[in-house]
Amino acid sequence: MQNSNIIGIVGGVGPYAGLDLAKKILDQTIAQQDQQHLPIALLSLPAKIPDRTDFLLGKTKTNPADAVVEIIIKLDNLGASVVGIPCNSIHSPPILDVILDKLKKSGLKIKLINMVAETVEFVSRNHPKIKNIGLLCTTGTAKTNVYPNYFQPRSFNIILPDDKHQNMVQEAIYDINEGIKAKSNPVTETAKQKLMTAVNHLQNHPVEAIILGCTEIPLAISERKIGQTIIIDPTLILARALIKQTYTDKLKP
Repeated sequence: MQNSNIIGIVGGVGPYAGLDLAKKILDQTIAQQDQQHLPIALLSLPAKIPDRTDFLLGKTKTNPADAVVEIIIKLDNLGASVVGIPCNSIHSPPILDVILDKLKKSGLKIKLINMVAETVEFVSRNHPKIKNIGLLCTTGTAKTNVYPNYFQPRSFNIILPDDKHQNMVQEAIYDINEGIKAKSNPVTETAKQKLMTAVNHLQNHPVEAIILGCTEIPLAISERKIGQTIIIDPTLILARALIKQTYTDKLKP
């Protein structure tokens, strides 16, 4: 392999989301044997990173950005040239802006690939005619308008569930007994049902596509279409962007 760049992953946000991104990098790589796969450094330090939603909702004052930057520095020291963070909430301005500012001041050469920015580019390129896009995400991501801020300038409408169904999505992710964070492999039927209820609710608006705007949701919903609705997985988009940035010739069509 001519290029020796390592693809970095900030894991632990949540832990299975980091594994899912690593798996999708493998899945999207052209390789027939072990040695043809790409070098990946996944650093999962979940205890170091405060909950992103708690910070965004004001339940804690500790910004997760500081811990994330520490991990990115470790990945840079390991030789990573690019890094992805498989967490949508981290891409909220109160967190991401601090990360970007600290990385700029650090002088590191490692490049952070913005998952939400890559998602809007993917939709603009591949589905330019759709207008109404549903969003399943944590309440923290919803309240900080991450996706509307990226998509509305491109003339896409981002539609969130009503409060009742948003609470279902939050419970599907965070419930300590049945949520995806508590039971990721396999995801419980209760969590899946709550997410599918929210999907059906959005389909009744109607929407033409739905973004899985929390990286734990693809652990429960793996379909590329549900009925006539396109399902968009930002983790998959991030995986392909990381490969394209480092090993373009290894990216599957």
